[in-house]
Amino acid sequence: MTDGAVPEELDEQVVERLRHEWHAWLCTLRPDGSPHVSPVWFVFHEATLWVGSSVRNKKVRNLARDPRVSVALEGGAAPVVAEGLATIHHGDFPTGIVEMFASKYDGWDVTALYPREGARVLLQIPVARWLLAGRAQ
Repeated sequence: MTDGAVPEELDEQVVERLRHEWHAWLCTLRPDGSPHVSPVWFVFHEATLWVGSSVRNKKVRNLARDPRVSVALEGGAAPVVAEGLATIHHGDFPTGIVEMFASKYDGWDVTALYPREGARVLLQIPVARWLLAGRAQ
């Protein structure tokens, strides 16, 4: 699977960060509406962020109730922040996305079951809006 088309609103430097940076911060909403922020591993393909998780994680439970998310790359000198609506994939993992995780994270299998954590899920987050795309505005 290729890295897909570069979204028009992003310059190549931002796209390279999305392809190569290991960590992002995912913000979901708790039942009371307060933010829940957690570091995640992710891949970026065709204007969509993909995050691997366990079905038991708080972020997944939050998304099952309210799919609104914000995702931010680390580092404030060139901020990259996106918003979207997440879809939770239970076992229907696109092969190309699984391969992208393995390539980016030294062979890590995003589908591997960890008995203590429960079943694995993939979060699909098509970017609806870039709040900051590599420059403070």
